[in-house]
Amino acid sequence: MNTALTSDLATTPVLDAVIPVLDVVIPVHNEEDDLAGCVRRLHAHLRNAFPYPYRITIADNASTDRTLATAVALSRELDHVAVTHLADKGRGRALRAAWSASDAAVLAYMDVDLSTDLAALLPLVAPLISGHSDIAIGSRLARGARVVRGPKREFISRCYNLILRGTLAARFSDAQCGFKAIRRDVAARLLPMVQDTGWFFDTELLVLAERAGLRIHEVPVDWTDDPDSRVDLVATAVADLRGIARLGRALATGTLPLANLRHQFGRAPAADPAGVPPGLTRQLVRFSAIGVASTAAYLLLFLALRTAMPAQAANLFALVVTAVGNTAANRRLTFAVRGRPGLGRHHLQGLLVLGLALGLTSGSLAVLHTVTTPGRTAEIAVLILANLAATVLRFVLLRGWVFRRRPGLPPSTEINGP
Repeated sequence: MNTALTSDLATTPVLDAVIPVLDVVIPVHNEEDDLAGCVRRLHAHLRNAFPYPYRITIADNASTDRTLATAVALSRELDHVAVTHLADKGRGRALRAAWSASDAAVLAYMDVDLSTDLAALLPLVAPLISGHSDIAIGSRLARGARVVRGPKREFISRCYNLILRGTLAARFSDAQCGFKAIRRDVAARLLPMVQDTGWFFDTELLVLAERAGLRIHEVPVDWTDDPDSRVDLVATAVADLRGIARLGRALATGTLPLANLRHQFGRAPAADPAGVPPGLTRQLVRFSAIGVASTAAYLLLFLALRTAMPAQAANLFALVVTAVGNTAANRRLTFAVRGRPGLGRHHLQGLLVLGLALGLTSGSLAVLHTVTTPGRTAEIAVLILANLAATVLRFVLLRGWVFRRRPGLPPSTEINGP
């Protein structure tokens, strides 16, 4: 038997006779229907295709159905299967507990639905076993990935990772794919710094690892969406945005001991020892000032044009004129990009960003005119709200896409630090 069960239903993994190289954790909450099939399939794959000693740890967090009983039964039926139980809910909490207790050299986790093709498991952990990389992630957005999922989830995933690039200067491509691995010695230093206990756990861990100078290996995966997924997308998105804001504040204020962490890992000091993304604070201030000026110019131009043309036409013309000026001002003042190299591309991308802003504002006007026959005051109020949303989106896209650092460009065309 690989599991000890106590009277209060708290279980802990018992170490195998041979210390495993890999410990795959499956965090579960009320998964009694899917758990057995998942574990048996993963167990068969590891037994037949994985060349190193392994363990599967089922990390049950506060299940109220028969998930824990099913997990214990599986641990008795299958070799190298262990169970741990937590009284409190939270995927991040479950991973922290299971990884902290493990003696394996490489710690991994995957979602219980096994949406990711298991053929990617060995490519995921091999760079960690060899010592080449510190963390490995499966990516649904990397070149070579093959993904089957609905347009809503695809859109949300891409927007989330774009927000991470714009706000936290993240360079990894897919923060939330449930298929990751980390070396145990790296986890021992990073886990105490990760505060989140839910779905943002992955993102926080990766951002800290990146700021600590660690090597993150990405593996393109074949991934098929689980149509029965019970993840609350809205609640998860809100929690993630809160996590981004909290982590962003910690990085901006220098409260995280990143310099010490880099020293522990033997990495050279970062160019910005406070851990602030290049020029983020100054960029926000300047972007906001330019945004206020642009919005005022846009509204004045809209009002002037509205007397001679329909609302949609006036909105389009005012947006195009102010967007060109906005892009030029942000290019020079906010992101300190000077010179002619990249100028045409920057303005073209700025116009594409404008298309999104136009969609927000025009869509808002269309909805307003569908619901009622508004006056000028109502039109202006709706446009102000729509432009606030468009402004946030513009900053994320400008920082994370249009003016993002690109290898090989001369210094004059890169985003300068503060």
